[in-house]
Amino acid sequence: MNKIKINEIEFSNQNPLVFIAGPCAIESSEHALKMAHLLKTISIENGFKLIFKCSFDKANRTSINSDRGVGLQKSIPIFEKIKSETGLAILTDVHETYQCEEIKHCVDIIQIPAFLARQTDLLIAAAKTNKVVNIKKSQFMSPWDTKHPIEKIESQSNDKIILTERGYTFGYNNLVVDFRSIEVMKKFGYPVIFDATHSVQLPGGGDNKSSGQKEFIESLSTAAVSLGISGVFAEVHDNPTRAISDSDNQLDLDAFDKLTKRLMKFDVVTKNN
Repeated sequence: MNKIKINEIEFSNQNPLVFIAGPCAIESSEHALKMAHLLKTISIENGFKLIFKCSFDKANRTSINSDRGVGLQKSIPIFEKIKSETGLAILTDVHETYQCEEIKHCVDIIQIPAFLARQTDLLIAAAKTNKVVNIKKSQFMSPWDTKHPIEKIESQSNDKIILTERGYTFGYNNLVVDFRSIEVMKKFGYPVIFDATHSVQLPGGGDNKSSGQKEFIESLSTAAVSLGISGVFAEVHDNPTRAISDSDNQLDLDAFDKLTKRLMKFDVVTKNN
């Protein structure tokens, strides 16, 4: 089993749970920095390792009129400031090959969005940075087919790979989580993450945007943690109703605080047995 180390954080399906959390998109420098500090405080108080997550561009929004965030160039100094002020490791996603090289100096994990997990050139560009690459399993991809994006990254002599389960398309505007996929992906030898908030998304289910069923976040996350995983991914906002994207499935800070406490207890039970 490969163990992926970032600073003092070690991702492993046998190690204590790591949380990847932050708002869906960078809305402003002030908001991103505020969220990083607030989430770091929760991580210290609850005793877990944290990776800060935020996207510089939501390039796959449902509507042409949807807000996509501040963009790559404005985000780079924001990421740099977050790292210098909080010391947190950072994850962000990329959509085009050139972005990998431009962003690699200020982030620690490059994430391949679920819609793009078969894009060979993007996977190779991410791998060439020698950064940790998080592959989000596509909504249309079987768990055993994740071997193909894994092989594309490994072809560049990069074995710093994380796999993320985020639900599978089940009819129109609906996702389901097949928990067998976690066990299947673990057999590839890499850490597996459960995406707690995108797994309850209803893609395009809100007319001109995606909707979500956040009431299922706790139960699905608990089930995933009971299988023995390396981490949980969650989008968190101080005021989800005002978030520019994924407002229906982002957690508020209090809900995230309570969720981490619950999941950490289950994680201890699971990994001690």
